Amino acid sequence: MPIVTRTLCLSTAMAAAFALNSCATPGSSAPKAGAPTNSASSAAGEEDGNADRQEVDGLAPRAVLTYDGGLMTVDTETGEVVAKTETDGFLRLNNAGDGRHLLISDGDEFRIFDSGLIAEGHGDHDHYYETAPALTGAGIAAPEAAHVVAHEGRTALFADGTGGITVMDSAAFSDGKVTPGEVEEHSTDTAHHGVAVPLSNGDLLLTQGTAESRNTVQVVSPDGKVLAETTDCPGVHGEASAQATDQGDVVTLGCENGPVIYRDGAFSKVPVEEQYQRSGNQFGDHGSPIVLADYKTDPDAEQERPTRIGLIDTRAASMKTVDLGSPYWFRSLARGAEGEALVLTYDGELNILDEETGGIVHEVKVTGSWEEPAEWQSPGPAVKVGTDGFAYVTEPATKKLHVVDVAAGTLVDSLDLPETPVELAVLTGEAEAPDHDHENNHDHAQNEEEDH
Repeated sequence: MPIVTRTLCLSTAMAAAFALNSCATPGSSAPKAGAPTNSASSAAGEEDGNADRQEVDGLAPRAVLTYDGGLMTVDTETGEVVAKTETDGFLRLNNAGDGRHLLISDGDEFRIFDSGLIAEGHGDHDHYYETAPALTGAGIAAPEAAHVVAHEGRTALFADGTGGITVMDSAAFSDGKVTPGEVEEHSTDTAHHGVAVPLSNGDLLLTQGTAESRNTVQVVSPDGKVLAETTDCPGVHGEASAQATDQGDVVTLGCENGPVIYRDGAFSKVPVEEQYQRSGNQFGDHGSPIVLADYKTDPDAEQERPTRIGLIDTRAASMKTVDLGSPYWFRSLARGAEGEALVLTYDGELNILDEETGGIVHEVKVTGSWEEPAEWQSPGPAVKVGTDGFAYVTEPATKKLHVVDVAAGTLVDSLDLPETPVELAVLTGEAEAPDHDHENNHDHAQNEEEDH
């Protein structure tokens, strides 16, 4: 899997500004949003972080989990804790898009974490290497660092504190840091809790709003021209990408009156029966026109516990609901390698659904019974699917990481963890969106949103 870096053009003045910010000394003013904050390499090695790397015949997926006090990286084949990294604060894990790195939302910065899985293309084959996982010491400044979306080889970072958006190639992290010339900067009108999606034709989908309200989604050209817009998305929250059409990308977004879909260059509304219907957590697959979403209908609920999920058909701008008979929460949902819809419910069952029909293909007993914690930052079961086709499920109550064969519908392993897990990410060394072959590419980037 070759790693290709595309250098983006910046003005000389902007490049100079990045260079100055990346050299800030202790006590100097903080760098602006999007500025690389590269410091000395950590134990992962100098230069590209590979000084201690060893060649292997293949890469075993690594699970990176947060806990109270740090991060732990687990080899999912052996169960070995490859490394523990001590760090304070509540951390959110976001896949960078290259299959190797994570972007960690940590206050006013996205910190770069190297999982140590390396795949390098050599002609018609790949070479594989492993190295020690570690924080690279580099990061990207972003006041109130929030959401990361990897889509079709590019990655967008959103800073809630300014409404600033940083876009770069997903392969820009290959050396463990980001250089100024590989960064595009964009901004929204006002700071808000938002999201941005880099489209494959170079345009950018983004939200507009304020700290008090937001109802607008736009698609803008590289020169800032608004190409498409909807204002019918109150409380816009959550996004996912589905199978593209011949005219381009397909993106869905959650609103409080039913989702909206961007398809064939225009926005359309998904009709719903309820006056209030929120799908703020959405999960797409580049090989499927269907998007999996949560389904909430009570605007007054302090902590709604829905049992229905939504399956948004982006072709017909419609949504089918399926009642699973047991509640779930925002970390319960994921997509399988073949587009399957996965939902872990309170009864400990991993429900594997055919996304087209909504029929349950497998019910896999994975965890004991559980309930959503009162605070979303607290430990609770989480589901992630790697590009290897396995689903990984945490069970904080027992300090376990379970491995499920999605296609077979079987629990294949349960790994012991030394700490109580909170957040989960899975990396395989394979980029999440390595090409633009929409017909055959089932890799997917998922976006999860916390209800808070």
